[in-house]
Amino acid sequence: MKPFEYYSRKDVKEEFLRIAKDREVQAWFNDIRGKRPDSINFAGDIQELIRRGMSSFHVSVERWNDPLKLKPSMLKSELDELRKGWDLLIDIDSKNLEFSKIAAELLIEALKFHNIKGYSLKFSGNHGFHIGVPFEAFPDEVNGVKIKDLFPDGLRIIALYLKEMIREFLNSKILENNDIDEICKSVNKKNEDVVKNGVFDPFTAVDIDTILISNRHMFRAPYSINEKSGFVSIPIESIKKFNIEDAKIDNVKVGLRFLGPEDAVKNEAKYLIMQAFDFANRHKKEEVKKETKTYETPANAISSEYFPPCIKIILNGIEDGKKRGVFILTNFLRSCGYSINDAEKLIKEWNKKNKEPLREGYLQSQISWFKRQNKVVLPPNCDNEMYCKGIGVCKPDNFCRTIKNPANYTIRKSRIKREK
Repeated sequence: MKPFEYYSRKDVKEEFLRIAKDREVQAWFNDIRGKRPDSINFAGDIQELIRRGMSSFHVSVERWNDPLKLKPSMLKSELDELRKGWDLLIDIDSKNLEFSKIAAELLIEALKFHNIKGYSLKFSGNHGFHIGVPFEAFPDEVNGVKIKDLFPDGLRIIALYLKEMIREFLNSKILENNDIDEICKSVNKKNEDVVKNGVFDPFTAVDIDTILISNRHMFRAPYSINEKSGFVSIPIESIKKFNIEDAKIDNVKVGLRFLGPEDAVKNEAKYLIMQAFDFANRHKKEEVKKETKTYETPANAISSEYFPPCIKIILNGIEDGKKRGVFILTNFLRSCGYSINDAEKLIKEWNKKNKEPLREGYLQSQISWFKRQNKVVLPPNCDNEMYCKGIGVCKPDNFCRTIKNPANYTIRKSRIKREK
């Protein structure tokens, strides 16, 4: 069955209409992304996209009063006013599908521990899974703030909390049937990429996204085809019952819902979000001190000959972690004396070197955000597992042992050269 025939199925179109209610949508036409913002209200809207050759269908994590009023560079206050709510979406991905299965099972157990029953699960269509909890399961407020206004921070905090909750269990489960060499081979990484300070880090083998969630974040809709694999992103009852044969386009049966508001029990996620925020508050002071330190930037841009190994590796083009790469590079270059316009030029040149470049619209939106900031912030510290270490570019040389931050490496090394 070809995509045109599959998407023309009445039951598939009905599911697209259901999940698209109050959400921003975007159709993909293989390598071409459809317009944003867009919305879908009628079966005829879906049919028109199919007629134009739609390859996959994506929807926003957030729900909006009117998605068509969205526009680039909106203020948080404007987004909060337009937003109706957001769903908890946990994105699990690994080049080894079995590792993704283990992580998904552990995360579901963690949700059950917090008395959440109204979760849903779906195969991503390639190497991972999506776990969802509808907005209706959350209380109206937490700590005096409306839940609907806690995006993206609320989702990030919950995802990070659950991630740390399963860390040790995930470590044990993966090592139970795999040695380090087997793990490295299956996820296409080197030993030093997955072992940190002599200990295996399971999140180098399985990625649970806590960083890249941002306003207007989108995910592949249930029953949408994944262009890379050809499989369909199908909702599933459980990991144990998942059979990848069911995700083949000719075998798909529409029945299970993903993120159905009718499946939610009001306030059943209250304990989860309160525990997550308590966890975040315990770590907040230390992290804020480490990640948001401001300082006086050099008067002139420092030559790239003084850049640390991690930045040079990123600038040569990377396969994984490109969105984190934008964040690292922008803060690094600004901290090393580069104007935002010079940094923009370098980052756009870097993006062309990536095996699969980031979309121009995404890149521009990130640069626009940095342009609106009134202060220069250091890039993430070297010991932050989510950034240079997390994307596999931390390859320290002897000088790295004396510093804690990539920008400090460059500034100190150039100073030593001048003094000599």
